[in-house]
Amino acid sequence: MAKQTLAVLSEEFTIHSLDADSGIPSSVLTSPLFFLGKTQEELSIVVPASVAVDSLDKDEHWRAMELIGPLHLSMVGIMAQIGAVLAAAKVAIFVVSTFETDFFLVKSNKLKDAVKALESAGYTIKSY
Repeated sequence: MAKQTLAVLSEEFTIHSLDADSGIPSSVLTSPLFFLGKTQEELSIVVPASVAVDSLDKDEHWRAMELIGPLHLSMVGIMAQIGAVLAAAKVAIFVVSTFETDFFLVKSNKLKDAVKALESAGYTIKSY
């Protein structure tokens, strides 16, 4: 199977942590792109850095690479293969998914290393 194409999104992202019982801020819900994850212990929100969120903790300066889809839920190993390439390049990732695709977030200062490693492994990178 041919290697996939990833598109680097232009904006930086922030990962926020809130109490599990927190409401979702309206600024998040009106953002053009956001991701939510909730457990019994916390609510995690990923949004463009320009979106204000009052959170308990946050991790800033992430860039997102979107795996160009749509991908079928039955496809196996794509995330693991990309993750292995980035791990070998010593690039930490934070992965979020939708029904049709995956987003690999890497720290802004490691984006060039991530792109270089993925291209060397045969992936196509767009909008860099």
